[in-house]
Amino acid sequence: MAALIDVILPVFLVIGFGYAVAWKGALSEAAVDGLMIFAQNFAVPCLLFLAISRIDLAADFDMPLLASFYIGAFAGFGLSFAGARYFFGRPLEDSIAIGFCALFSNSVLLGLPITERAYGAGALAGNYAIVSVHALIIYGFGMTFMELARSRNGPRSGNPLLKVARSILSNPLLIAIILGFVANVTAVRLPGVVISALETLASAALPAALFGLGGVLLRYRPEGDIKVIGMITVLSLVVHPAVTFALGTTVFSLDQAALRSAVVTAAMAPGVNTYLFANMYGVAKRVAASGVLIATALSIGSVWFWLSILP
Repeated sequence: MAALIDVILPVFLVIGFGYAVAWKGALSEAAVDGLMIFAQNFAVPCLLFLAISRIDLAADFDMPLLASFYIGAFAGFGLSFAGARYFFGRPLEDSIAIGFCALFSNSVLLGLPITERAYGAGALAGNYAIVSVHALIIYGFGMTFMELARSRNGPRSGNPLLKVARSILSNPLLIAIILGFVANVTAVRLPGVVISALETLASAALPAALFGLGGVLLRYRPEGDIKVIGMITVLSLVVHPAVTFALGTTVFSLDQAALRSAVVTAAMAPGVNTYLFANMYGVAKRVAASGVLIATALSIGSVWFWLSILP
């Protein structure tokens, strides 16, 4: 009960406050969009740049941790894709987008604040290791798969792999991560006034993102195929963290800090980017939107469960 009250509820109360304010009309859709643009394109990149530039790459960039998390993520994708394609009979492009929903955990907007509240700011090294390759691995896989699927029945409008590379490399989060790695490896020392400015922006990242997330979720009505949405929710909140926990404890023997970061991040609901991915390709948009909304609400229970059994 302490974990629910002290760790989980404050995070979801901020999301709920954003939802309520948008619902009452005190915050317009344009204002919500502006807040999310600020958070995702500016404040969160500053947070990630500072974090990646400061982590100990040799100690914190733990391959067993990454393997535990991403094997679980791709297990979720495989099961979700197969279920959508062969059990529910969805078209190939729909199935890829539905699989993407079970692949992309909300590692930044939910994973970081919940881990920080549960274990302290010093426990985020593993989270940042996951986040540092999250966009590259997951967007790279999802977009490559989708571009190849879309080009199978018609003439190609350019190299699909080049389109994927351009899209990924224009992502502000990935740009910040790359710059953070460069600063880390080269040991570049920025002027103190620049660091202070970056830290000021970074301090606003998670509160602004959580509040904005509440406003965004107001738009996502629980529509679409309830069975498909249920499948996404179970795979995201149950299967992914269970696989990660099993691998982390029995195969890779992760230390306590790494296990916490991997499992808590794996237990997060699908990120809003899953809807953006579906919307970008014009497929399975209602299912993706509803999956984000319902799984985010139900993740209160899944996070509480995993926090109660983690050491």
